[in-house]
Amino acid sequence: MSDLRTIIIDGQEVECDPAMTLIQACEVAGIEVPRFCYHERLSIAGNCRMCLVEVVGGPPKPAASCAMQVKDLRPGRNGEAPEVKTNSPMVKKAREGVMEFLLINHPLDCPICDQGGECDLQDQAMAYGVDFSRFREPKRATEDLDLGPLVETHMTRCISCTRCVRFTTEVAGIAQMGQTGRGEDAEITSYLNQTLDSNLQGNIIDLCPVGALVSKPYSFTARPWELTKTETIDVMDAMCSNTRVDTKGREVMRIMPRNNDGVNEEWLSDKSRFVWDGLRRQRLDRPFVRVDGKLKPASWDDALAAAADAMKGRKIAGLVGDLVPVEAAFALKQLVEGQGGNVECRTDGARLPAGNRAAYVGTAAIEDIDTAERILLIGTDPRSEAPVLNARIRKAWLAGGEVALVGQPVDLTYDYHLVGSDRDALQRVVDMGGSDEIRGKSSVVIVGQGAISEADGEAVLAAAQKICAETDSKLLVLHTAASRVGAMDVGAVTEGGRDAAIDGAEVIYNLGADEVEIDPGAFVIYQGSHGDRGAHRADVILPAAAWVEEQGVFVNTEGRPQLALRASFPPGEAKENWAILRALSARLDAPQPWDTLVQLRQELVAEVPHLSQLDNVPENTGEALEPRELGKAEFRLAVRDFYLTNPIARASELMATLSAQAKARADAPLAAE
Repeated sequence: MSDLRTIIIDGQEVECDPAMTLIQACEVAGIEVPRFCYHERLSIAGNCRMCLVEVVGGPPKPAASCAMQVKDLRPGRNGEAPEVKTNSPMVKKAREGVMEFLLINHPLDCPICDQGGECDLQDQAMAYGVDFSRFREPKRATEDLDLGPLVETHMTRCISCTRCVRFTTEVAGIAQMGQTGRGEDAEITSYLNQTLDSNLQGNIIDLCPVGALVSKPYSFTARPWELTKTETIDVMDAMCSNTRVDTKGREVMRIMPRNNDGVNEEWLSDKSRFVWDGLRRQRLDRPFVRVDGKLKPASWDDALAAAADAMKGRKIAGLVGDLVPVEAAFALKQLVEGQGGNVECRTDGARLPAGNRAAYVGTAAIEDIDTAERILLIGTDPRSEAPVLNARIRKAWLAGGEVALVGQPVDLTYDYHLVGSDRDALQRVVDMGGSDEIRGKSSVVIVGQGAISEADGEAVLAAAQKICAETDSKLLVLHTAASRVGAMDVGAVTEGGRDAAIDGAEVIYNLGADEVEIDPGAFVIYQGSHGDRGAHRADVILPAAAWVEEQGVFVNTEGRPQLALRASFPPGEAKENWAILRALSARLDAPQPWDTLVQLRQELVAEVPHLSQLDNVPENTGEALEPRELGKAEFRLAVRDFYLTNPIARASELMATLSAQAKARADAPLAAE
């Protein structure tokens, strides 16, 4: 505590770190200081001047609290603690002056601005501004930018806070936005009028303190006070970022990030943010039964009867899809195994060892990436598999961390050392793992699903564990499916994996597994939310809720259980996943021992206790895998098209547009120089 320094803010003594800025010290004291350009996760620009405060005994003018540190303050004449005032007449006059300048060129279009009701400029003009303007000249106008189909621009409203420029440059790792000109001619623009090439670009909508950057899909559809806000989580990737789903009536209008320093900080990938239009299209809203080769609408009674008749006395296999909550995976396991069948969640063929959490989850937390001095990526492209996690790796790289990649060379938005793209390269890393060059550094090894989905997947995982053991590193298995870790936790696995589970099966119960091709012959019962590949192959379709339409627990890639809350309701006759399985169990004369979700969770937690520790990362244990001989193949990528990885995304028109644009950008011919 001796390195803390005492300062006085508005007559209140505060102890704080000398490296803190004055605006941070004011937050510690619980005192609000207005700001536009300052953001705690971006570099300091100091260009809006709204955060001016008075430093007693300092220069006879206000100081920018975001750009001055506590250690820069001088003590009083007699050794008193430095004093800062945030509400003196000098500060009040300075804030009014700054606000008057900001509003000089700001258009009077609040009634038609999508930021209305959530605008920092509106709030601070009311709190700190004056009720008149001395400006009589014409207002400045600028041309709007075309940043792509996600971000709509109204640059006349821009106050040049440069948050968007700093985010795209520092966090997203692209250099397509900047500021040109000086003074009245300064404006934010894009390089050569390019659209943004990033899967994190939607975050600049949240960062913009005015209505200069707004959501193009959400434009003119709702006002903030009309929306019902539900705090939940995202399932588009295995990070399970914390989100807020805003609904108007029964429709989801937008999805926004929530702050969680241990998971996604306050960022969100574009797929997670804009996939909501896929919740309205291609929905399964009634049961179907295949009659004479054609799917025909049926009642729930008829559909459940057809499913039960097909399952009785036959060999059954259950497949758990990528977007399934833990409760549904647990209920399916009980149902299918109760009929003598097998259940499998590793539908992509990943060689994840059952019952060994230290191997199928790892020993690292996502937060460990921030302080890692060395990061080794094995068979993964985190920019496509988990963009927010990739931003954390970039943050570690900016802080001086070194990144190495064993796998396909890809653009990760930061520099890395490419060791090689095949198993021989991984073997070289294993051979040098105990060297002094690597030992003694805080390191994280990240293994992707592309690395462990081949025949030698367990050998790759064992090699990664050996590297971690010899270098005192932590292991993180980067999953691509939000449901995978939770399904592994409840034991929804079969010895020998997917192929062994469905081998010889007469009936396959497909619980939202749309990425699996099922061979002709077996009777298929599909339970899911969208009319995708699984529904096309099905003989009976049982319409189910999407993740925003039911409560459910999801366990993310680091093993952290989190609760998804219901924000809307399933369409038509669709039901919650666990309820469908409970009803079917009664038809099979083997009713499951729960009638409510609460009872199901009680049984679930009794069997898997750590699932009750919501938002905590349990310590993962398990024996190290036996070293095995690696194969000779090249490492492949688990995600080929970032925007079209699941049925909800494939139902989204916006995701299809983004996918086509990304493909066109990748195929664009380059001029010879």
